[in-house]
Amino acid sequence: MRNAWTKSGALMVATAALGGVLAGCGSDDGSDTPGKAGRSGAAREQGTAAVRAAYDRTAQADTAKLTVRVRATADGQTAVSDGRGVVDLKDGDSALTVTAQGRPVEQRVVDQILYQKVPGARTPAGKPWVRVDLKRLASQQGLGTQGIGDPARSAAFARAVTDRGVSKAGRETVGGVATTRYRVNVDVGALPDGANLRRQLGPAVPMQLWLDDDGRIRRQQIETAVKTPIPASAAASGQSAAPQQLRIDTILEYSDFGMDVDVEAPPTAQVTDLTDRTPQDGGTPRG
Repeated sequence: MRNAWTKSGALMVATAALGGVLAGCGSDDGSDTPGKAGRSGAAREQGTAAVRAAYDRTAQADTAKLTVRVRATADGQTAVSDGRGVVDLKDGDSALTVTAQGRPVEQRVVDQILYQKVPGARTPAGKPWVRVDLKRLASQQGLGTQGIGDPARSAAFARAVTDRGVSKAGRETVGGVATTRYRVNVDVGALPDGANLRRQLGPAVPMQLWLDDDGRIRRQQIETAVKTPIPASAAASGQSAAPQQLRIDTILEYSDFGMDVDVEAPPTAQVTDLTDRTPQDGGTPRG
């Protein structure tokens, strides 16, 4: 049986790594409109305060149910995944059942380590689980490590929001809960590792947040294009090549705040580490 962690698996790993970087910044459309007629400076300041406080207020709930939909496109190939599960909002650990390319995948993130299990599939070592160190993967791919799978660090994104970067977009219902939707622009250069992220994301990243009346995030919608490094094979051969782009569209929704969440890593004997076998050129894993 062909290794299940090839093209679709590689996109899923890339999505997990990049999704962590982008967890605090992104959007589904348009830009913010701070100069819109009738919007006072005081209203903008109130919106900015609400957005800046949202991550802390959400993390104070400790835990939540999480649904996520990710669409990743690179080199003309698209992978779509839908996930449902639970998340620890303070340390970023999570357990999800993800359906990607029609295959169910059990996925856990513990201490910034991604674990995945595809029913019926086996790694080259014959073990059911694969392991990818997201921090190391991001470093290898030149993406920086700040914010990888760690909502506790996302307050840094809030600090990169200015009054001119926030506008209120009205009231909407999300999962049966009344919310206020905000459009936000994040100054990428003001983030931790901002110079590196700026090369990947550009100077600013738009985001949309839906906040409930307690100021917690109920939905976060992201749509961004990320410049990925020049393939290693091209660099090694001296060929000229432009950075590739990975487009990631993501919708996160939170509910059932404060529920019991206990996420553990799989037994070591059942895990194969694929961090250094993750495709760098869009092909099959190295090693």
